[in-house]
Amino acid sequence: MRMLGRFLIGVGFAALVSSSASAALLEPRLHLRPSTESTPRVALTLDACGGKTDARILSALVDNKIPATIFVTGKWLKRNGEALAIMRAHPELFELENHGAEHVPAVDTPRSIYGLKSAGSTEAVQAEVVAGALALTERGGPAPKWFRGAAAQYSKSSIALIRSLGFRIAGYSINGDGGSLLGARETERRVSSAKDGDVIIAHINQPTHAAGGGLVKGLLALKAKGYAFVRLDDVEDDGTDDTTN
Repeated sequence: MRMLGRFLIGVGFAALVSSSASAALLEPRLHLRPSTESTPRVALTLDACGGKTDARILSALVDNKIPATIFVTGKWLKRNGEALAIMRAHPELFELENHGAEHVPAVDTPRSIYGLKSAGSTEAVQAEVVAGALALTERGGPAPKWFRGAAAQYSKSSIALIRSLGFRIAGYSINGDGGSLLGARETERRVSSAKDGDVIIAHINQPTHAAGGGLVKGLLALKAKGYAFVRLDDVEDDGTDDTTN
């Protein structure tokens, strides 16, 4: 009923939002708010867009007790039951959140973003968000509170629509793996250079890419330097472009 209520609110909101919003897209940033603790903190966020699961990353997170917020699509959930079971077996580590139903950019005007065709209308953005959340709850998970769209870019009007559906939108401050296309060395360098309060974005669905190995090395380097890892739902944060506040 709660999800249905959000859906109906979104239907009403969609009628108020113009699909001819500004052509400029926003790529929101997200930082953790300063902590009173002396230990530096970073948030690791991993996108599970589709395809398979990078066991190098998942195993390293479990073995080293590194918490992470995982943004999963409906497509990934259908194909990765074993990995999902591992994540759900470690609720102290993994926070599962909404990456959309079909990995479609949540932009309400027709365009291509990094080769991905956008949703193209307010109704299609709404369907991508709501169906992505249902894909999680239908598998027994808690209702997600965060959303990150494919390509992590949005129109101003689609941000308002997603917020009206009850979701905070997850930006980031460090692009750790360049969409999983970077090499291992550069990925390791970017991740290991994170500072207190950074939110890292990377990918856990490309097991054949070199970036996954670099991500693991970068995370272990941060841990060796005394950094603490936190999940988005466990801390206060600040997002740009009215995405969280």
